Amino acid sequence: MHVRNVHKDGYPMAELCQDYPALKAYLISAKSGKQSINFSQPDAVKALNAALLVHYYGIDTWDIPQGYLCPPVPGRADYIHGIADLLATQNGGLIPRGNQVNGLDVGIGANAIYPIIGSASYGWRFIGSDIDDLSIKSAKTLASDNPNLAPLLMVRKQADKEQIFRGIIKPDEHFAFTMCNPPFHKSAEDAALGSKRKAKSLEKNRHKRNLKARHNSPLAPALNFSGMANELWCEGGELAFIQRMISQSVAYKEQVDWFTCLVSKSAHLKAIETSVNYYGARTFLKMDMGQGQKQSRFVAWTFQEK
Repeated sequence: MHVRNVHKDGYPMAELCQDYPALKAYLISAKSGKQSINFSQPDAVKALNAALLVHYYGIDTWDIPQGYLCPPVPGRADYIHGIADLLATQNGGLIPRGNQVNGLDVGIGANAIYPIIGSASYGWRFIGSDIDDLSIKSAKTLASDNPNLAPLLMVRKQADKEQIFRGIIKPDEHFAFTMCNPPFHKSAEDAALGSKRKAKSLEKNRHKRNLKARHNSPLAPALNFSGMANELWCEGGELAFIQRMISQSVAYKEQVDWFTCLVSKSAHLKAIETSVNYYGARTFLKMDMGQGQKQSRFVAWTFQEK
């Protein structure tokens, strides 16, 4: 993980339980003897997330509606820290901090995870956009219920599902960066198959570690990979979404310093770079991230002279 990622050394379960007592109900003993949770149990994962956000990011209360994505906090933190490194390259090597740094989270979701981490870590101000009404309501509630977050997060509804920036970025606004975790799958069927594969893999690993799970329903693992349609899939999948983002970013090239987006499949990188070059961006970067054995990355492009 990133050197500034506070989660790089694992989860201090005793401290987390002290700050968020509800987590205690989900603790189990791993084969190593250390305390853990059953990561195939959705309620346990949500409790761990809430504990992490309370302990590290000053959040008083955090929750998401049933069926919405519950993001892994450490990986989301890596994306924020990667953007901080990107901004530092144009600021004499120093990470710009404070509420004068504005970021746009495209697809904030019900969890508002990126603004929570970014505002707590660097004091940045965020606009979060989404097409889903319940996600908008949930993100607004998270902002209003947490005094540290409220002045640094504004949530806007994207009324046109075909647009990414239009209707969200106002004419007089400037953003240091935009960020996005795009829908990965091409269809609902593809998303269901992907969730099933993840569930099987997670359950297999759980048995390998001989975890003593409190609940062992065969249906439990699949539930951990729930999510609304707009969170999981779009026509054409990840590549089509990112290419649409690139084409629409041209209209806002003077208002945004860096456009960024996560890329799940490395096979998409070449096509993404080709699109960025086609639309006349001056700089294209690929920023690698890693969580354990899993490698991930985000891409960044700018139309401005750097």
